[in-house]
Amino acid sequence: MKYLRNSLVGIGALALAVALLLWFLPARWALPWIVPHLHGLRLRQVHGPLWEGRADQVLAADGRRLGQLRWQLSRRLLLGKLQSRLDFKGPQVDFSGAMRRLPDGRIAWRDVNARIDLAVLGPRTVSPLGQPRGELQLIIGHVLLQGGWPLQLQAHAQWRHAVMRTRDGDVPLGDLHADAQAHSGVIEAQLQDDGHGPLQVDGTLQLSPLGWRVDATLHARQTDPSLRRWLTGVASPDADGAVHVHRSGGLAGSAP
Repeated sequence: MKYLRNSLVGIGALALAVALLLWFLPARWALPWIVPHLHGLRLRQVHGPLWEGRADQVLAADGRRLGQLRWQLSRRLLLGKLQSRLDFKGPQVDFSGAMRRLPDGRIAWRDVNARIDLAVLGPRTVSPLGQPRGELQLIIGHVLLQGGWPLQLQAHAQWRHAVMRTRDGDVPLGDLHADAQAHSGVIEAQLQDDGHGPLQVDGTLQLSPLGWRVDATLHARQTDPSLRRWLTGVASPDADGAVHVHRSGGLAGSAP
């Protein structure tokens, strides 16, 4: 009986020590478990506890310095409930937002703010119409993801100082913006310009896992010949010089 009691006391003390270690675990000690989930990113100069830490350097797989990262993790993770907040700041990308994993495996984000210098995307964004340049700003009130796809979404995006880089030079488009909502996995976005730039835009975009559709009218406010040439590459203008875009694609080749 005495041996059993001593064993229980020893097990309890060990469990308490493990719990205290996890509660105050330094973030740098946890790096071997974190790194495999970073998709090639590397963290340097890591400080603070696992639950509220920071990395003064975030490096890409090729060694480029991307910025600094701060994070907060709820200790409810010890009970299998993932809740976190991320704040990343860099010269070309900023990101902040709060995330939690729901019991059914879906991921919910809220209060997301992001800024992306489109030059960071490089040749991955090349299209027949050119390479987009400028700054993309994104505000997401909430988004519910399943398998990476938004089931629910409330977001606003702004493409500031929008430019399409072509073989004949840069084509300025002005400031463009979109308001997007998603319900039951179907995303609908309203596309507009700020009302003052070189390009007038009025359109809608629909996306789903099965297809997409865009309906838009584009019109040059100025007589910039480079912009007018670029517009003719999008579609043939009508008698008033407006370009009407009606395109769709996907598994069914039609709108979602």
